[in-house]
Amino acid sequence: MKLTSVMKPHEVERDWILIDADGKTFGRILTEVATFLRGKHKPSFTPNVDCGDYVVIINAEKAKFTGNKLDAKEYFTHSGYFGSTKSRKLSDMMENSTEKLYKLSVRGMLPKTTLGKAMLKKLKVYVGSEHPHTAQINKGA
Repeated sequence: MKLTSVMKPHEVERDWILIDADGKTFGRILTEVATFLRGKHKPSFTPNVDCGDYVVIINAEKAKFTGNKLDAKEYFTHSGYFGSTKSRKLSDMMENSTEKLYKLSVRGMLPKTTLGKAMLKKLKVYVGSEHPHTAQINKGA
């Protein structure tokens, strides 16, 4: 009987995955991205090793939202001082800081450890359809 193999950090092979957000639902994109960043789509997944791939999201501003989330959903920040709570609507974040919105949303789906921070660094978000990672993505295809 063969035992399950455990991945070691130096044995991990990373790919570059391109996701076009044009016309796709925002939350569905994020669950897919979190799966790729974590490495759960690979048969050699090991929970305590960062075995995920690099993910590039293009056309980030063209994602769809269901319901009235653009007007109703708010993101809160607090610095720790009294009266420092600030809120921003989803529509404002989508217009002004789309990359930050994607990273904030994916961060909630990853582990809350240093391993999760390392996984989040492999996420690249671009508003337009052009990105500087064409060499890496074409090499894998």
